[in-house]
Formats: sequence, structure tokens, C-alpha cells
Amino acid sequence: MLELDGLTRRFGETLAVDDVGFEVPRGAMTGFVGGNGAGKTTTMRMIMGVLQPSAGTVTWKGREVTVADRRTFGYMPEERGLYPKQPILDQLVYLGRLQGRSPEGARRSATELLDRFGLGDRTADKLESLSLGNQQRVQVVAAVIGGPELLVLDEPFSGLDPVAVDSMVDLLREYTSQGVPVLFSSHQLDLVERLCDHLVVLAGGRVVANGTVDDLRRRGRVLHRLVAGTDAGWVRSLPGVHVVDVDGPTALLDLDRPEVTDLVLREAMARGSVRELAEVVPTLSEIYREVTS
Repeated sequence: MLELDGLTRRFGETLAVDDVGFEVPRGAMTGFVGGNGAGKTTTMRMIMGVLQPSAGTVTWKGREVTVADRRTFGYMPEERGLYPKQPILDQLVYLGRLQGRSPEGARRSATELLDRFGLGDRTADKLESLSLGNQQRVQVVAAVIGGPELLVLDEPFSGLDPVAVDSMVDLLREYTSQGVPVLFSSHQLDLVERLCDHLVVLAGGRVVANGTVDDLRRRGRVLHRLVAGTDAGWVRSLPGVHVVDVDGPTALLDLDRPEVTDLVLREAMARGSVRELAEVVPTLSEIYREVTS
């Protein structure tokens, strides 16, 4: 497990990351979201040792992270770091060897991964000859070529088409199924909501929300939708019910307490049929706007 505690980074008078603390559990995908300038990239760079913290610690498996530990981490930086004029396979093999793979093992892994991303026939091409989306695929392969014990990925889905996104998701799930913690940042909240076990939201360099996606959604304002058999205007007279909207038989309600649900149901049944009475849980986008506003 990766753990951050009180992580802080200053650039002169600017406080970019302020007392950030969270965990990235084993075998789980943790989404790291926030607006531009929120501090996500700076935090990831401190995890990887690219930047030194002004304060705080990064621990791995219960002890402070070391240079040797970081050699086992797979990292995809915000500013892609591959060589545009070198053949794709050659540089992937080189990167794999830097991470301790044998030449044969690195070549085998790189070839298999490129095949998965539809680039098996481009192994001898220079990186700059690929489209930006295909360059992104190669960067993903570079992050995992060493068989990482932890993955730290800064906007890994940027520029990928839906097919490549699905291939990337399948790959990441293979790693989490083996117990590898995955931390990735993304502005695609629908994708984060679909993929992540945990979510960390940063705003102004501070953690403003941290927990499972379901827990965070349920911390927000949970409304109820009623679809009655007749006009639902009568809900306005019920105690403990705040009407958000009524449109014919459909009403969106904010209930003071859970037991008010029974009152609404009994009243609706007394007036006719009830087609639906269900919770309307906030979306991740709504929670994000609430905690970052």
C-alpha cells in the first residue's frame, strides 16, 4: 500500500500542495481528480521522487519509500518522456532493461503489449511517425514494461479512442487483480466513476474529498423521485417533504429523514397507483462541483 502523510510542496511563495494525505490500497484503482493547478501532477512527482517534498512523507509497504522501491514503480508523466526519433520497440526494450528485465524478457513483453494496443506492425517505426493517440498507447506500454508493483499514471486516457480506452482498462484491471495499487489522474469523471474503487479530490492543493466513490456519492444530497398514478401536486402538503420539482405525476423530493419515505408511499398508494419511488443519488460530477466550489 502507498500512503501519503502531510505531503507539502512550495515553489517560492506559492503553496502548490498543502498537507496532502491519502492511501492507495493494494489491488484497487484510485482516481485522483481536480481542476488544472490543483496539485495532482506535483503530488505524483513527489511520489516518484522527481520533486522533493517541502514537508511530509511517502511510505510504501509501511516504511518510507526508497530509490530502490521507486525502481519498481511504473510511472506515466504528464509530459510524455519517450524519444520521438527512436524506433518504438528499441526504446521500450531499453526502458525495460533499465527496470531490471532481461533483453529477451523486455522484448517479449513489449511485443505482446504493442500487439494488445494494435501496434504490433509498427514496432520498427519511429515514435514521431505515429498519431498522438498511438504515441499515448506506447507511453502506456512504457509505464508497465517493467512489471510494476505500483502504477502512477498522470492522465493516461488522454487522447485515447474508445477502443484504446477499453484495452487500457483491461490492462489496469489485470494489474489490480494481482494486488498492484493503481493511482491515476483524469478529467474524465464518467470514466473515473466507472473504474475507480477509491477517489481523491484535490482543490487548491488540498484534499477536499477522499473515500470510495459510493461513499462520496452518498455524502451528497440524496433526493427521491416519485412517479405516481395521478398528478403529484399533493406532495407539497406532506410534513418533512421539501419539493424540488413537480411535473404532473413525477415529483423530485428532498426528505428530512428516511422514515418520511414510508409516509410518501402510503399517501401515494391511498391516492392511486405508485409506479416508482426511488433514491436519486448524486453523480460524481455533481459531488465534484460541490466539494470544489
